[in-house]
Amino acid sequence: MTDDREHYEAVVVGCGPGGAAAAAVLADNGVETLVLERGVEAGSKNVSGGLIYAEESAPYTIDDLYPGFREYASERPITEYHIHNVAGDKVKSYDITDLHDHDTEWSDAVLRRKMDSWLERRVHERTRETGGGVVTGVHVDGLIQEDGEVKGVTCEELDPIEADLVVAADGVNSELAREANLMDWEEPEEWFQGVKAVVDLPEGAVEDRFGIGEDEGAAHLFSGDLFEGVRGGGFVYTNESTLSVGTVFHLDSLVAEEAEPHELLDALLTHPMLDEYFDGEYDELEYSAKLVPDSKKVAHTSPHRGRLVLVGDAAGQMQAQGPIIKGMNHAVTAGALAAEAFVESRARKSRKSEPTAGELYERKLKTEGVMGKLRPKRYEVAAALGERDAVTDITDSLLQSPVGKVGLKVADSLGVVERAYSSPFMSMLMPDTKTPYVTLPTVIGETLGDRVTGENTIEPPALDDRIGDLTYDVGDPHIELLDESYAASGAAVSACPVSAQDFGGGCYRSETVKTNGSEERVVSLDTQPCVECGTCAVVADTDWNHPAGNKGVEFKQG
Repeated sequence: MTDDREHYEAVVVGCGPGGAAAAAVLADNGVETLVLERGVEAGSKNVSGGLIYAEESAPYTIDDLYPGFREYASERPITEYHIHNVAGDKVKSYDITDLHDHDTEWSDAVLRRKMDSWLERRVHERTRETGGGVVTGVHVDGLIQEDGEVKGVTCEELDPIEADLVVAADGVNSELAREANLMDWEEPEEWFQGVKAVVDLPEGAVEDRFGIGEDEGAAHLFSGDLFEGVRGGGFVYTNESTLSVGTVFHLDSLVAEEAEPHELLDALLTHPMLDEYFDGEYDELEYSAKLVPDSKKVAHTSPHRGRLVLVGDAAGQMQAQGPIIKGMNHAVTAGALAAEAFVESRARKSRKSEPTAGELYERKLKTEGVMGKLRPKRYEVAAALGERDAVTDITDSLLQSPVGKVGLKVADSLGVVERAYSSPFMSMLMPDTKTPYVTLPTVIGETLGDRVTGENTIEPPALDDRIGDLTYDVGDPHIELLDESYAASGAAVSACPVSAQDFGGGCYRSETVKTNGSEERVVSLDTQPCVECGTCAVVADTDWNHPAGNKGVEFKQG
């Protein structure tokens, strides 16, 4: 170490719910804590669907750590949970509120700009008391490593900072996790991509159109044939006076089908069923996108290295198992447990045989049941059989056969189908195949559904308008395209949520060039309209980094 570097006991990178939870526990235990946030304020770089849960089994919840959270930082409590199986204009719906209520103390819809910025102010108040605070507009771009040990962080805007603990709460695109070789972006099947529109509604319309009270909220999930056979589904969440409408798909399926994210979102927005929500008028406030880790495959079972600990999306701690979609609550628990582990290890540091903070954190994730939720053993067992092509083909053929449809009718009449959708046990067994996402819901819709008689006449904005309505402060290009050949990087043209085939205004574009009498299809990149989702880091050959602090896209809703 050098004597001229600034030093803090703890540095937390990112002021989302995971970073805020870590900062609260650290500060409450007298640990000098500096929180570094890349955006102009917390939430300006963050996107979520999004519902935040407080689980009855969790040792920490966000409102325990930050009293007043539900009153000031969230939108609506979610009191209803429904799933809709779609086959054309036929829909079969089930009430799965029991699944939503399982192990749930409460669940609220949130918008990240409002939520995270409120948390940022509370975090600054707490950490300032121990000699730290929150500094925004700082891009933490690497680790200080000496003799193979992590000693602190490097920043694009500040001098290097040393710390006894580094909490990487910097999201799904964590540069710190990658530099420490704890996470990578190699396999599309390990990730989901989420795309969302925030839609404004007239005063009182949320209550009227969803049949809910002022202190109630609804969540609606959609699957079936409206998404071009891509594995995934859609959602509608009620906010205070807006709706969050979005889609979440397995990235490998999105690439395989060459589907374009904005068009899949529009397929949901324009379905006849959603006419009752929009009533012929559509005012889109913001378009956004992000990658989502599939915790069943990537949640790190040992998310630490030396002084560095990973929490939240940076550690792959996003639980998406069928209708169960939980992430922010796991980030809260993980951040608090990581801080708790550091406090305990610091108290024991005189004994060399004692575990490190990282080792204690790993142990707590297991003993508190977090890893069991993120990487359920029952899924691993079921996937070994259920995710084979031969099994999927047989299952789909049976479901689509006359015998399968008759059996489905019988099962539905006995309440078996609704109970299966509402079962946490069954949700954790769901294989990552087309069967549960496309085939089964389509057959349910065709066989059991009622025809939607309404007509949806709304016209979502074109992609160039969506891009143009976002706020950017453009800096130097933050992504380098290493291989411009279509074979290496062409998947980004359709998979990038602000790009599309035959669209010249997005990040990725393809063209055919002639050289020496031969033709070659190549890809070009323009990072100006980038929404920093990270999709191209997985599906193309790039060198991907975040923009400098305060640069790039700024989400106003999130």
